[in-house]
Amino acid sequence: MLRYEEWIYRANSALELSKQKLVTFPCYEDLCFQIQQSAEKALKGLLIYHGIEPEFTHNIGRLIDELEKLIEVPEYIKNAAKLTDYATFTRYPGEYDEITKDEYEASVKIAQECVDWIENTIKEIEDKRT
Repeated sequence: MLRYEEWIYRANSALELSKQKLVTFPCYEDLCFQIQQSAEKALKGLLIYHGIEPEFTHNIGRLIDELEKLIEVPEYIKNAAKLTDYATFTRYPGEYDEITKDEYEASVKIAQECVDWIENTIKEIEDKRT
């Protein structure tokens, strides 16, 4: 069985990578890919925590739909579904609108809220068990 802790760890790692300012001219599309990965891995970690092996998908909306069968998901977490495009459309060069700094910063906030909510949800459940 998959270990949820590993998924949460990797979610935090991807989020930290997305915040790095290592290049003079950052490609926000690449940073947003890490943002999407962070939310995806955190959501999959929570599904695994609940004993569900997540499907192989990058679609955050589908992962949220699966979670809603188990627990109540706040509206602000459902907002993370918009990050899905960063895993597909903007992952490689192509014909799409360039991601702006403002869009990037808003996406970091969404992913951070998602990871925080998931970590807090697991902690609350664990605290009730003890």
